[in-house]
Amino acid sequence: MPPSRKVLVIGGGPAGNALTILLRRAGVAVDLVEAKQDWNATAGSGITLQGNALRVLRDLGVWEQVSARGYGFGSVGITAPDGTVLHVQDDIRTGGDDLPATVGMQRPQLQRILIDAVRASGADVRLGTTATIVGQDGAGVTVRLSDGHEARYDLVVAADGLGSATRTAIGITDTPEPTGMAIWRVAAPRPRGVTRTDLAYGGPAYIAGYCPTGETTLYAYVAEACRDRATLPPERYADEMVRLASAYGGHWPEITRTITDPGQVNYTWFDRLLVEGSWHRGRVVLIGDAAHCCPPTLAQGAAMSLEDAAVLAELLTGGDDWGDALLSAYYERRIGRVRAVVEASVQLGQWQLDQVRDADVPGLMARTMARLQERP
Repeated sequence: MPPSRKVLVIGGGPAGNALTILLRRAGVAVDLVEAKQDWNATAGSGITLQGNALRVLRDLGVWEQVSARGYGFGSVGITAPDGTVLHVQDDIRTGGDDLPATVGMQRPQLQRILIDAVRASGADVRLGTTATIVGQDGAGVTVRLSDGHEARYDLVVAADGLGSATRTAIGITDTPEPTGMAIWRVAAPRPRGVTRTDLAYGGPAYIAGYCPTGETTLYAYVAEACRDRATLPPERYADEMVRLASAYGGHWPEITRTITDPGQVNYTWFDRLLVEGSWHRGRVVLIGDAAHCCPPTLAQGAAMSLEDAAVLAELLTGGDDWGDALLSAYYERRIGRVRAVVEASVQLGQWQLDQVRDADVPGLMARTMARLQERP
């Protein structure tokens, strides 16, 4: 690979951060721009990282920090709304036997770990900055940044998320579609008895679950049919989540008593996105949520984004020609695996929307996760 290559990464979430770290390790010059001034360092409640995500984090060199700050476990419980455990299924170790099956952690902590690694990599980071593609040809892309800087890059990587402006700018017309479900999330103290994810199906919500994120913390969530956001003023978020969660037993009463601050509760719709055909136009390529997004019913959103970064970095650092053939190969490596995850994630939610009582939820989860044991 020629030593003078330069890449612009647009977006400092998991995909953009991971790609930046891997390219810098290989000696590629990388500029990373992130629209938010705080680099999303405080956003979100919790995140569930399964083995295939952990494998990429280990390759990034941050596994020890993730392990120290997260909470590892190896099973998922399916419960009745009253808390009665109906089924416990061992999680498949999709990252290999030398990694936990699953680690839960506070999302801001994961972001800060990745931020530190990007900073240490020597990448040029510009926060509070957006990028506009001025033009491109077969050899590169000219970009103007909102801070007035203009530069030429060998490749531009759009890691700017579900609402990617770059995706639209390069003429890809696919857009996210709501699935009909929405989710309430909150970070909360962890009851001592919570040592894995438990999921309750039925009751006033479709799914009520929680995931341990540390020795003293967890994040809890309740999924329901999506509602008009205009009817949900943020000052009512805590009360509304408590109303839904109060119908559930087991550890839920202890969790629910701590949901008092509406500013700590977030409400989002589930979306589906899968860009078909290719994920690039010329020398601009999509990764992560800019190319695909799925409901969190399989907890694979971040994992798919991290895998994108790992595969794209592998191809870029192993090839001299960064043209159409390489970027098409990246798409072909990813599309089948990502499609399986998106379709399974959507199906798990659709069964709830359709009130299918005999749906094989554990079976679909197991089949999909078994596929992810293979390296991407």
